[in-house]
Amino acid sequence: MDSASSTTREEGGVPVRRRNTGTAGLEDLDYEDHPNRPPFILTRPELKLLSIAGVGFFLDAYDLFIINPVTTLLQYRLYGGHSMPTNLSGPLKAATNMGAVVGQITFGYLGDSLGRKAVYGKELMIIILATILCISTPTGDLSPKNSIIYLTCFRALLGIGIGGDYPMSASVSSDRTNLRKRGTMLSYIFANQGWGSLVGAIVFIVVLQCYHSAMNDHREVSKVDGVWRILVGLSLVPAAGTLYQRLTMPESTKYIESQKAWTAEDALKKNGLPITEKGPRTPGTLVARDELQQAATKKEQWRDFVMYFSEFRHFKVLFGTCMCWFLLDVAFYGINLNTNQVLTEIGYDGKTGNTAWEKLHRLAVGNLIITALGFVPGYYVTVLTIEYIGRKKLQFFGFLMEALFLGILAGKFYKLSHAAFIVNFSFLQFFFNFGANATTFLYPAEVFPTRFRAFAHGAILASLLFNSLSNHIGPNHVLWIFFGCCIAGAVITLVLPEVQGRDPDVVYMQELADVRAGRLQ
Repeated sequence: MDSASSTTREEGGVPVRRRNTGTAGLEDLDYEDHPNRPPFILTRPELKLLSIAGVGFFLDAYDLFIINPVTTLLQYRLYGGHSMPTNLSGPLKAATNMGAVVGQITFGYLGDSLGRKAVYGKELMIIILATILCISTPTGDLSPKNSIIYLTCFRALLGIGIGGDYPMSASVSSDRTNLRKRGTMLSYIFANQGWGSLVGAIVFIVVLQCYHSAMNDHREVSKVDGVWRILVGLSLVPAAGTLYQRLTMPESTKYIESQKAWTAEDALKKNGLPITEKGPRTPGTLVARDELQQAATKKEQWRDFVMYFSEFRHFKVLFGTCMCWFLLDVAFYGINLNTNQVLTEIGYDGKTGNTAWEKLHRLAVGNLIITALGFVPGYYVTVLTIEYIGRKKLQFFGFLMEALFLGILAGKFYKLSHAAFIVNFSFLQFFFNFGANATTFLYPAEVFPTRFRAFAHGAILASLLFNSLSNHIGPNHVLWIFFGCCIAGAVITLVLPEVQGRDPDVVYMQELADVRAGRLQ
C-alpha cells in the first residue's frame, strides 16, 4: 500500500478515516476522531505527538527548577558558601527567559514563513548545543565573576531554544489536533512542565546522595562542581531522544492547506459553512485565486501579518494574549525562579546543618516539597476540565484565585506558621497551573489562524527584578506587585473571545470572503 494512502473503518459505529503514513503516523490526527470518547482519552498517534512535543516544556520546567539549586551549588564552588552578588545571580536566573523572547519571535516567524517541517527540531538542536556549552563552564580557570558571566551567556542561548519551542510545539500540535479535543491535547503537552519540575527536584536529591561520602564524610566541598554539571547535563537525554522524530516529522495537512490558494467558496464548503455572497453568483464574487496565491508566498508573510493585526479586532486579541501572558509570567517566574524566600519561610532554606552536604540536602528536600504539593496536580485538573469550563472562564477565575493567595501571602508573610505558609503557597501553585499559566499558552495556539499562529504565539517573559526588589522593598511588597499583575490579568482577559470549539481558519476565511464580496459587488 502507498505510504500516503488512506483507509476508512468503523469504531463503535463511528466512521474513522485513517491516513497511513510512513513517518511516525502523526498525520492520523488530522483525520481520526472518536466523538464518543472523553477528550482526555488519547489515541496512539496523539500519545506519540505528546511524547515528541512535550519534551520542550519538560526541559523548560526542568531548567526553571534546577537553576535555583545550581545557583546555590555555585555559591559553594565559587564563593565559599556565601551569597552570590545580586547583580550576578539575577541575570543568571533570568537569562533563559530573556533568550526565550528572541526564540519565540524568531522561530514563530520562521515557522509560519518556512513551514513547521523546515523549522521544527532546530530549536532542540540549539537547546542541546547550549546545554553542552553550559556544563563546559571552566570554573577552575576563570574568576568567580567571569564564570557566572560565561554561564549566563550560554543560558541565554539555551533560552532561545526553549523560547523557540513554545510557538513551534504549540503550532505543530494545534495544526494536527481535532477541534473537539484541541484544548485537552495542548494541556497535556503543557503539563510536561509539571513533570520537568518534579523530576528536577528528585534528580537533585539523587545526585546529591551520590556525593554524600565525598562531600559529607571527606568534606570535599569542591565536589559540588560535579553535582551541578550532572544536574544540567541530564537534560540532554530527553532532548537527544526526540531530536530525530522532530526533524523527520511531516508537514501537517492544515498548514499545507493554509498556504494554498483557496477560494472563499472552497474554504467554507470544506468546513460545511454557508458561503457569504452579495450579488449574483459569478466567478468575480469568489476570492481572486491570483491574489490569494500572491498572499501565500513566503516573502509576503510579514506583510500579511501586519495587515491582519492592523485591524483593531485582531490587534485587540493579540494585545490581550500578550499582556495576559506577560502579567502571568511576572508573577509565576518571579516566584519560581526565586524560591529561596519561600524555603526560608518553611524552614528548608539550606542554612541549617553541620556540613555543606547537609545544608544542600535540606534545600533539596524543601524544593521537592513545594514542587510536589501544588505544581503537578494543577496541570492535570486543567487537562480533565478544559473542554468543559472553557478557556476564558478558567483564565479569569485563575487570575483571581492567584491574586487571592498572593494577597494572603503578602499580607501575612511574616506571621503565617510554616504549615499555613505551605498550604497557601501550594494553593497558589495549584491555581497558577489550573488557571492562567495553562490558558495563556493555549490562547495563542487556538485563537489565531494557522498562517499567523506560530509568530503570534510569541510573548514576553519577565522575572529579572525579583531579587533586587526584594532586597530593597522586602519580599512581601514584591508579592503585592504580583497581586496587582494578577488583578490586571483578570481584567484584560475580559477582552478575549472564548475559543472553545472555534476554528480560527474558518473565521479568517469568512472574513476574507466578506471583504471580497463587499469589494466586488
